Amino acid sequence: MTAAPPPSVLWAAHLARDRRRSAHTVRAYQATAERLTAFLQAHWGERVDAAALGRVTAADLRAFLAARRGQGLGNASAARELSAVRGFLAFVVPGGEAPRLRGPRVKAGVPRPISPDEALALADAVADDAAEPWIGARDWAVLLLLYGAGLRIGEAIALPARQLPLGETLAVTGKRDKTRIVPLLPAVRDAIADYLRQQPWELAPDAPLFRGAKGGPLAPGVVRRAVQAARGRLGLDARTTPHALRHSFATHLLGRGADLRALQELLGHASLSSTQVYTAVDAAHLLDVYRNAHPHG
Repeated sequence: MTAAPPPSVLWAAHLARDRRRSAHTVRAYQATAERLTAFLQAHWGERVDAAALGRVTAADLRAFLAARRGQGLGNASAARELSAVRGFLAFVVPGGEAPRLRGPRVKAGVPRPISPDEALALADAVADDAAEPWIGARDWAVLLLLYGAGLRIGEAIALPARQLPLGETLAVTGKRDKTRIVPLLPAVRDAIADYLRQQPWELAPDAPLFRGAKGGPLAPGVVRRAVQAARGRLGLDARTTPHALRHSFATHLLGRGADLRALQELLGHASLSSTQVYTAVDAAHLLDVYRNAHPHG
């Protein structure tokens, strides 16, 4: 008789099939569930199955979080870990009363945008550092998609070749498999076309548009490391990541009068509250301008 899959595997399948969570989210949440299970087995000294998970107390969760904090987990990551644990326990013990435990207090962070000149300088520096010209053209095109179209890094590298030939808009599949249409600026379209002329791989319709050095799918870590190396030479802040280019896209559009609802659609945010953070960013930018320009600032 075949043994039933572990609760963490069943939960991952539920998230992917029923909740339509992204592959990245499913992997992260399943890893959290497996970490909790392994911790409880050592903590209790017994095998942990679905029935045992129904006995988890707030004290058990506090001990788990303390162990994770001891491994270097920060407040924001600990809060996400606790949220995933609560979801896992609610799935395993439907209708059960989840342990009450207040998560770590997380200070709301305001994205740090960079100027248009800095965004282009960063993309240029990353492209210049590339080992081959076609890789430089690839990196330039990817970073321009983040700044010029507001894509997440995962959305950009997941674009399939069937989007070709490119027109004035691009269909982007974002979180929870939701598709949105974003305008494609001529400069961004030209950057992608230049990459396509230089890249050496055959692009089947279902294959990823952007390839790694050996022809496989481009990994987001490759882009992040390239940005990290380039930003130091440019004197840019450590928070200048690929995602900061998306923040900059949103902030600059808002500063030029973009409607908040339209910006929500362009960014693929499920709720307006996610987009409203950029009003704080723009206000902070205006305050900086005022302080630097006003004689009594």
